[in-house]
Order: sequence, then C-alpha cells, then structure tokens
Amino acid sequence: MASVGKSTNIFWQECSVGKLDRQKLLNQKGCVVWITGLSGSGKSTLACTLGRELHSKGKLSYILDGDNLRHGLNKNLGFTAEDRAENIRRVGEVAKLFADAGLICIASLISPYRRDRDSCRALLPDASFIEVFMNMPLELCEARDPKGLYKLARAGKIKGFTGIDDPYEPPLNCEIEIKQENGCCPPPSDMARQVVDYLEEKGFMHE
Repeated sequence: MASVGKSTNIFWQECSVGKLDRQKLLNQKGCVVWITGLSGSGKSTLACTLGRELHSKGKLSYILDGDNLRHGLNKNLGFTAEDRAENIRRVGEVAKLFADAGLICIASLISPYRRDRDSCRALLPDASFIEVFMNMPLELCEARDPKGLYKLARAGKIKGFTGIDDPYEPPLNCEIEIKQENGCCPPPSDMARQVVDYLEEKGFMHE
C-alpha cells in the first residue's frame, strides 16, 4: 500500500509478461525518440518519415505528436509555463508506457524547457531516452512558417509563442543533433536515416 501524488491506498500490480517478453516478441527494444525544436524546424516531418522507415524495416513504432495530443489527452491545457510543463509530463508518462510495451515511441513536441525534457529522460532507464535536437535557426523556421503561427505571433495575435516572446532552451547533451545544410533543412530521408543508424548502433532494432 502506498500514496502517490494525491492518490492513497494504491498497489503496484505485477504481471507475468514483462518488458523483456514483449521485446522478444517484437524483436526490438523499447525506447523513446524525443524530437525537440522550434515550430517549423521539421519535427513532425522527421517523426513521420522515421515512422515510415521503421515500419518498412518491420519495426513497430508509434508517434506522439504535440498538436495531435492537444486534440485529446491534453485538450484541457493551454500554453502557460505551467500548462506546458504538465503537457510534457503527460506525454513523458505515455511515452514511457509505449517504451515499456516494447515499441519505439517517437515524441514530436517543441518542448521548450530543458527541465521538462530532463524530467522525461529521468523516467526512462538504460539510456533508452534519445533526444533529437532539430537545431534550425529561428530565421529559417520563421521563413518556412508552415502553420502561419510566426506571422500571428509577430502581429501580437498569439502570446507566449516559443522563439518570439517565450524562450526555447536548447539541449545541452542531446544524443542526435540535426543541423541545416547550405541554409536548408536536410531531406527527410537523410534525417530519418541518421536516427535509424543511431538506433541500430545502440541495439534498439533487435531484441
């Protein structure tokens, strides 16, 4: 019996089928690929391309997209610092469950605050949290502006927008850093290959 947060009188239920059993069944190791960066840096593009690449190799993955999650799991959250922290906390906990299920979980979120990303990293054991930093300059992201949000932020119609009037704290020790090439974001296939190569090198592609 224990107390966790606001819950009391709760018990942890152990089951006979565990993470190692699921990983053996899937012939892969569960992990979280956490893609962070400014809006317009290419996070979702990388996530979808990576998911397709893994699928083509017979590997089971699932994408947790920041915008998609705000349609359901996090639809009651806004963009205050407190709500952003809770948003990332929830996604981190869900990602942990997917990794425990043996999946390669791809989380694609701006996740601007370093402490929140570090808290998610702390949830995962055995170096199975892989932080991918989309290191694209603000000028490039704003020029692309695929959702038209930078224009609205510059016009004062969106407050607390990351990179404009709210900070983005870049990772200090990410596993993978993706930078622009000749002033452009690399092709999606090249970015996905960089991540897949890392997963293969670290043994996540096989049980």
